[in-house]
Amino acid sequence: MTFALDARLAAQHKTNPMSQLLIGHPGIGPIAALSFALTVDPSRFKSGRHFAAWLGLTPKDKSTGGRQRLGGISRAGNERLRQLLVVGAMAVIRFAKPGSKTASPWLLKLLERRPRKLAAVALANKMARTVWAMMTSGEAYRGIAQAAKAG
Repeated sequence: MTFALDARLAAQHKTNPMSQLLIGHPGIGPIAALSFALTVDPSRFKSGRHFAAWLGLTPKDKSTGGRQRLGGISRAGNERLRQLLVVGAMAVIRFAKPGSKTASPWLLKLLERRPRKLAAVALANKMARTVWAMMTSGEAYRGIAQAAKAG
């Protein structure tokens, strides 16, 4: 039963060009890529920030009188997509080591200051923004090494 389901998912992933594009992002596997490709219309969102908020990956805003207070993660939006991003972020964090060419300096500094699960949610927020940008522009993911060469 599960083998047939896995085969159907793999076949659907191979035929979907958006899913093929998204799988190049670290932490995004075939199931997450296919889920994003089939359920998200990126033109509905003005920016990646709005997309991350729709997924429920932004903190609650409890501001008043000019004083900004951010609460916990809102958890509004699509629970399944948010879960896929957080699980993917945990996989990226698992292999993030100082001196690694694939780990970003931002992530390593965050892991020094914050617990792993909190860093995973922050990374999932960043991944959501990147996924939105990839879906709107149609460009492949540019890793840390490629971004350093280009810029």
